[in-house]
Amino acid sequence: MTESWANLGIDLHLEPAGPGLRKGLTDALREAVRSGRLAPGTRLPSSRTLAGDLGIARNTVADAYADLVAEGHLTARQGSGTRVAEQAGPASSVPRRQRPVRVPERVGPAHDLTPGTPDLSAFPRAAWLKAARRALTNAPNDAFGYGDPRGRPELRAALAEYLARVRGVAADPERIVVCAGVAHGLKLVTEVLAARAGQGGRQRPGTVAVETYGLRFHQEWLEAEGMGTVPLPFDAEGTDPAGLGGERAVLLTPTHQFPMGGTLSAVRRAAVVDWARRTGGLILEDDYDGEFRHDRRPVGALQGLAPDRVVYFGTASKSLAPGLRLGWLVLPPGLVDEVLAVKGYADSCGAPDQLTLAEFLTSGAYDRQVRLMRLRYRRRRDEMVATLARRAPSVRVGGIAAGLHAVLLLPPGTESEVLRAAAWHGLEVQGLSWFRHPEAEAAGRPVPEGLVIGYGRPPDHAWQSALETLCRCLP
Repeated sequence: MTESWANLGIDLHLEPAGPGLRKGLTDALREAVRSGRLAPGTRLPSSRTLAGDLGIARNTVADAYADLVAEGHLTARQGSGTRVAEQAGPASSVPRRQRPVRVPERVGPAHDLTPGTPDLSAFPRAAWLKAARRALTNAPNDAFGYGDPRGRPELRAALAEYLARVRGVAADPERIVVCAGVAHGLKLVTEVLAARAGQGGRQRPGTVAVETYGLRFHQEWLEAEGMGTVPLPFDAEGTDPAGLGGERAVLLTPTHQFPMGGTLSAVRRAAVVDWARRTGGLILEDDYDGEFRHDRRPVGALQGLAPDRVVYFGTASKSLAPGLRLGWLVLPPGLVDEVLAVKGYADSCGAPDQLTLAEFLTSGAYDRQVRLMRLRYRRRRDEMVATLARRAPSVRVGGIAAGLHAVLLLPPGTESEVLRAAAWHGLEVQGLSWFRHPEAEAAGRPVPEGLVIGYGRPPDHAWQSALETLCRCLP
């Protein structure tokens, strides 16, 4: 009988005491409810199940439950079982009317137009669930083991086909590594670059050339590995690779530059590839929201020009949702083993989500979702451009041929004033200065002022209100 009581303690975290099975069980359950260890609403095992676990008569458990129901600690309804009563819980020494009022948590802004996130309300739940069911039904048993650190072969094969067809990427499934988003992939590659520098006996891993305007986390990951970052000049043709020298790598968003929104010209694409082949440097290509084009012909990834010198970063964060934590690297042949040695099994994406994305891709559901969202985002972009032309004619709108964001170029000296107005109105936005490399200003070059507006983030029902609030803040 001692072992039976021990089993009860393990399963329900109880320490029954006192003579008699019924009284010991009743007292232990009562104490668990009063102390809050059994939370209100918790469903208890059936009397038959608990009696079988304890090796005692079912009537003993039923009687203990009945006693606690009579006391108000438990409730019992046919079809829903026996549960801890909702009003049950730890006793309070403070009279009900004198208990302190709970202060609600601070709420976020009324409208959020920061870039980088799609409309999360548009996630294709039904289609994703359908793909998950089909994928799990057909999954081999070994899919639930530790598997290949590169990721599930089904997903790598599906990505190779999709990237070649849609983005012009030369993608061998053996050179694709699934990761938990672009940030994770960049961390892996920078660790490899740092390790290579260490093998060469250098005291510092060296420097990486970056765009004058770019994602803050790019610079943070690089610098976390001890690398310096050098901004390249930027003009109407995009980032100018003429400034490249002895850097170990260059990090670019060539298809849709973030945040300025342009496309790297063909001449400059050829120039940066020539630099990589001539010096042995690497091109790190973040294909940022390249699938969402609006007013232009499809622009292929830079990787297709030099698969042996380009590390291609892709993700489902913009096309589906960042919460999936699904991204991928397409690596040059000589980099695969080093990246896998760094990655191991850490931060790997779960096999069920990988299998689901593979099914989503091969079934055509991914293409349909991208087309659907492309139309939705284009409509919002057009509404924003028309409204700003009417309400704020002094503001120029740029970077709108593709993607989920636009750059609003403001009159000189007004960026900080607009940001203060936006904060007052409960509008979350980011100034262009947030994305500017610190050394760009130190060089003394003239810098534009503006806002980077993410028009993909608000759900449909909140878009018009967010746009109206934005107009109130602009000069």
